[in-house]
Amino acid sequence: MQHDFSSLVLAQPLSRRSRQARVVWRDRVVTVGGDAPVRVQSMTNTDTVDAVGTAIQVKELALAGSELVRITVNTPEAAEQVPYIREQLDRMGIDVPLIGDFHYNGHRLLTDFPAMAQALSKYRINPGNVGKGDKKDKQFAMMIEAAVKHDKCVRIGVNWGSLDQELLVDLMDENAKRAEPWDAKQVMVQALVMSALDSAAYARELGMNPDQLIISCKVSGVQDLISVYRALAARCDYALHLGLTEAGMGTKGTVASATALGVLLQEGIGDTIRVSLTPQPGEARTQEVAVALEVLQSLGLRSFNPSVTACPGCGRTTSTTFQVLAKQIDDYLRAQMPLWKAKYPGVENMKVAVMGCIVNGPGESKHADIGISLPGTGEAPAAPVFIDGQKAMTLRGEGIANEFHQIVERYIEQRFGAH
Repeated sequence: MQHDFSSLVLAQPLSRRSRQARVVWRDRVVTVGGDAPVRVQSMTNTDTVDAVGTAIQVKELALAGSELVRITVNTPEAAEQVPYIREQLDRMGIDVPLIGDFHYNGHRLLTDFPAMAQALSKYRINPGNVGKGDKKDKQFAMMIEAAVKHDKCVRIGVNWGSLDQELLVDLMDENAKRAEPWDAKQVMVQALVMSALDSAAYARELGMNPDQLIISCKVSGVQDLISVYRALAARCDYALHLGLTEAGMGTKGTVASATALGVLLQEGIGDTIRVSLTPQPGEARTQEVAVALEVLQSLGLRSFNPSVTACPGCGRTTSTTFQVLAKQIDDYLRAQMPLWKAKYPGVENMKVAVMGCIVNGPGESKHADIGISLPGTGEAPAAPVFIDGQKAMTLRGEGIANEFHQIVERYIEQRFGAH
């Protein structure tokens, strides 16, 4: 029997179509958009007035994999501390670019604190929070003029929780006159997109280089975010920053973010991402970075850490040995990556399989770079190890976990070490 595979198309993310922007701090240049990798961004939740505490959290986020870190700049006292935060990071060897998050009084802070304006690599401006009436254009212009003066990138960051009410009212009035009015959500999407694009156009009139503009239109709902960014991407070629504005906590926030970002990134939409998780009590801020990295790696867009495949377990796998070993290997690989990035180039693409029985164990292990199939219930007490698709050995006895750990270490040294 012959099978026709001519119509089979393997899925892969579409190419992005945005122009490229550059976020710079001294010798560190983070390219955004164009053919650059999708970048991971995060934001501190410290009081920026606490320069040491903020610098420490920025360092933690950067070491976790955040390539851009945003900090709140909301008061003169916070603005005064930004240069010291930058100095602390430079002394620690952390060259991650800092983004200043401005609302309401950014025009004054960027004007009155030039050292702060210079220490930042990028400004986030929310068009809905720069003033009302006659003050709006003037205050927005002051912020753009500061960006032009200091040669900084700007993100025009629209948010549905602080949308320009004057624009929204105008669109609602226009919509009421339509023969077939849109529903309220359609008007809201239109308002978000118009606010962003009109603000970007005004910034360019004021002398802003279009290659230094990044756009975002954030909402909290998954389907709403997809709708907004599809509309935005269809109407401009600016680099786009993606993220739910308030993703939520724990599983809800993680799943919502992964779902929304996954759909858009698969369609070639998005150049930087942030997963805005509400931390669980006692949870590290770096969890939002970990989720963002996993989203990009799961889509095959980037590789950050060696991946560990492990089965979920079933009645065949009553032993917890494979679970413990999978966690040990995964934790070990992640912990070593800050050191291994330079020492073992390419190790982030490695695939390890730790399986719990004979059903899928050998097959998954063969597909991985290195894998082990541990014995399940009723199976012989033997664990075959596969290296580069071939059975290399069989482990037995009480020390299987430690032996496999050592085999993984030797494999990394031999394959990815300097020769």
